[in-house]
Amino acid sequence: MAAFPFTLTATDGKGRTGVLSTPRGEIRTPAFMPVGTAGTVKALTVEQVGATGADILLGNTYHLMLRPTAERVRRLGGLHRFMRWDRPILTDSGGFQVMSLSKISKVTEEAVTFQSHLDGSRHVLSPERSMEIQADLLGSDIVMQLDELVALPATPERAAEAMRRSARWGARSKVAFGSRDAQALFGIQQGGVDEALRRESAERMLETGFDGYAIGGLAVGEGHAAMVEVLDYAPAMLPADRPRYLMGVGKPIDIVEAVARGVDMFDCVLPTRSGRHGQAWTWDGPINLKNARFAEDQSPLDPESAVSASRDYSKAYLHHLVKSNEILGQVLLSWHNLAFFQALMAALRAAISAGELTSFRRAFATRQTSSSDTSA
Repeated sequence: MAAFPFTLTATDGKGRTGVLSTPRGEIRTPAFMPVGTAGTVKALTVEQVGATGADILLGNTYHLMLRPTAERVRRLGGLHRFMRWDRPILTDSGGFQVMSLSKISKVTEEAVTFQSHLDGSRHVLSPERSMEIQADLLGSDIVMQLDELVALPATPERAAEAMRRSARWGARSKVAFGSRDAQALFGIQQGGVDEALRRESAERMLETGFDGYAIGGLAVGEGHAAMVEVLDYAPAMLPADRPRYLMGVGKPIDIVEAVARGVDMFDCVLPTRSGRHGQAWTWDGPINLKNARFAEDQSPLDPESAVSASRDYSKAYLHHLVKSNEILGQVLLSWHNLAFFQALMAALRAAISAGELTSFRRAFATRQTSSSDTSA
């Protein structure tokens, strides 16, 4: 029996909306999880993040285990208390950052050995250690298995090797995680862009049994068309009665297309990263506030938004802040972008409930592609 009840309230084609119930609160799906890499969603307070409508945050195992260390977070009361967020937190396993950020890393069947990108210190991350860090030291609500990620393009042999090791690590993660009522463990499907490998990965995951299932190994170089092709079949390989989480995918158009194919959960650094570089996401696509055409534009980014950053500041003022390199510009644009992403998820939930996902999807794609300013 899964740790957290997951109830689907409506479907429209492959699109689903529902609720994942946790001891720290309900997660409405489809859900977008803001990324709190080092115990903070960059530039924002937890009150600002909460005001956007976020039900859950993502924390980063790799960064927190290196600084301030997971043991220190535990001594300070766990990640929720440390960062003052009382709603659910999902933590990634640390595997992606080990592969992408560490100075030197070596993968064996037992574990990943790596050097910190901060000071060169040596660390070992095994499935068992990842479970200890996430579940026991950080105290996350949703824990991700340790997996091996392969950047694309990759040979079929390399993709198969990483997928099968991830399956074995998933089984070890499940044993180390044990049985818990207040925390859930998600497995991760791998296999690159190979349908047969994805199916084998899903079958191995089902043999182990998880509380939720993630689709990993996408948005790592394969391109939009190849990603969508994988999503045409990968979600359906996973249990219909459990949440499906597409890891690291966050462009609005990608989210809409993934929801239409049966995905329930998302995370990405894009909203806050874009905000720090002067880009705002809107219903008519992304706009670059550095552009001179906004210098005397007195309209807000979104007059109907729930948050002040979108509703109460003019594009002219935001343009001034960005051009002046004022920190407030980064704060306001990051806040606006997260609010837009949460408004998008709410609109998707409403469209599915009303049986209007297809028309919403078409209208959204038209507005995003016909009016966007991509010169950020």
